[in-house]
Amino acid sequence: MTAVLVNSPNAPPSTTTPNHHYHRLFQKLTQCTTISIPHLKQIHAQILRTIPPPNNLFLYSRLLHFSSLQDLTYTLKLFNQTPSPNTFMYNTLIRAYAHSKDHKEQAFTLFQELLEQENLFPDNHTFPFVLKACAYLFAIFEGRQAHAQLLKNGLGSDVYINNSLIHFYASCGSLEYSRKVFDEMPERSVVSWNAIIDALVQMGDFHEGLNMFVEMKKWFVPDGYTVQSVIDACAGLGALSMGMWAHAYVLRKCEFDANFDVLLNNSLVEMYSKCGSLRMAVQVFESMISRDANSWNAMILGFAMHGEVDRVFEYFSRMIDEEKLVPNSITFVGILSACNHRGLVDKGRKYFETMVNKYHIKPVLQHYGCLIDLLARNGQIDEALDIVSNMPIKPDAVIWRSILDACRKNNMGLELSKELARQIMESEGDSCSGVYVLLSRVYASANRWNEVGFIRKLMTDKGVTKEPGCSTIEINGVVHEFFAGDTSHPQTKEIYQQLDDVEERLKFVGHVPDSSQAPMVDDLDDEKGNSLRLHSERLAIAFGLLNSKPGIPIRIFKNLRVCNDCHNVTKSISRVFNVDIIVRDRIRFHHFRNGSCSCKDYW
Repeated sequence: MTAVLVNSPNAPPSTTTPNHHYHRLFQKLTQCTTISIPHLKQIHAQILRTIPPPNNLFLYSRLLHFSSLQDLTYTLKLFNQTPSPNTFMYNTLIRAYAHSKDHKEQAFTLFQELLEQENLFPDNHTFPFVLKACAYLFAIFEGRQAHAQLLKNGLGSDVYINNSLIHFYASCGSLEYSRKVFDEMPERSVVSWNAIIDALVQMGDFHEGLNMFVEMKKWFVPDGYTVQSVIDACAGLGALSMGMWAHAYVLRKCEFDANFDVLLNNSLVEMYSKCGSLRMAVQVFESMISRDANSWNAMILGFAMHGEVDRVFEYFSRMIDEEKLVPNSITFVGILSACNHRGLVDKGRKYFETMVNKYHIKPVLQHYGCLIDLLARNGQIDEALDIVSNMPIKPDAVIWRSILDACRKNNMGLELSKELARQIMESEGDSCSGVYVLLSRVYASANRWNEVGFIRKLMTDKGVTKEPGCSTIEINGVVHEFFAGDTSHPQTKEIYQQLDDVEERLKFVGHVPDSSQAPMVDDLDDEKGNSLRLHSERLAIAFGLLNSKPGIPIRIFKNLRVCNDCHNVTKSISRVFNVDIIVRDRIRFHHFRNGSCSCKDYW
């Protein structure tokens, strides 16, 4: 930056004309790209001494612009000293508030003040800043007011404003309104498409996000922001082929060395890990020129998700010893998850204490949840309950459900299970389907079928519905979705014939269904053994057996945890059909090969 030299405010009055002062200060405020606050204060003093209002209005606008990028307090003082601020000045301060860390709510307050001015009106620069602040604050009511005002001011067709509206509504969870704004736009840009694709992906509608991306390619060439959203969607959906395409697109089209883009590579590591290709995740990670803590966290979480516990500890040591990086809260989520997936109670306790005592990281619910689940599943229910009772934060329903599930698996008794169910209902309300399902399985494990029937009736009476099992599989770049008992797929006839073949061959090797998993399956009034064969992952596996090329693993992604019977069936299928099957459930990955699973039957 070129130094800006001005006369001292204590210097004797100049004999030059005000017009000369104006042009000199005008040049200083328009020819520089940045000016430090001390220099701005010197210029401010010169304006006060030499340029009377209203001639100083433009100069004040430039002062506000530079100061707003550095010092919000000083900017506000400048604004308050301006006799008649114009719309540009309001926009400058609104933008500064919208970008501030702690004062975003003031952006809307100032916007309301602008609306009250007689001869001033918000313009196409005002609303994106206001909507940005409302999006961050989840201020849906205020954002809708801004939406009404921009329509009133005839700005409803502005592309940039509409992009901001899409982002605002999506941030507030109103995906329907985001889509409505997009659909009604008279003109769209690459940012418009990026905004709606990102909105869909952030809201978890990965299918529609990828569909919109395919549609976008008919009109525009995707840019880096588009590809970033596509990578995130592929990670959520498990769409490995599309993710690999996005990776190749970046390498082919970008004008920079992708190995230097830390943010992009972090996303790729996460995508490959979540799509079941840990080998590719490691390849991307090891090829990175530079890494930050998030890079290591992505790799550690990836290993933990796949049950590669030894590599979790190896990379954690490398992060600390080789890179000299300080682990953070997310790092220990990965470490504790790995301990939980392998049942390493002593290591779990050790790393939890290290996190608190050595790195002074305050545990959050995820940390407590990992430790409590680890202890409970190992049969140490009392210790798990002690931690719950001494936690400085209120346990959520997930923690109570993990203890309830552990009680079922460890046969800890019906009375304790019913008490835990009551705790869950207090935490989450009695509309939570998960607690009913778990409690029904507690009764089923004890062969208390009358009580199982009572739980189902109770759910019906209260209008509680179980979240349907859903599994996806990607074949030749197309993602196919199956629900439990699904008959909507074009290949339904062949899929069910394949299921019959699977069942016959598994009977031959001695498989016996675990009926304790069947009672709550999507209200199917069929015999228990038959309902199990209609679980969504079995339909997806049957489809994969029909359509996958020999030697290519079948990759299944399920929204719920895999049940015991499906886990055993998938192990048998991997051996009988000589196929590798990779299943990602709600908690982790299972790699089935030759009749065994990477989780070693502990999940």
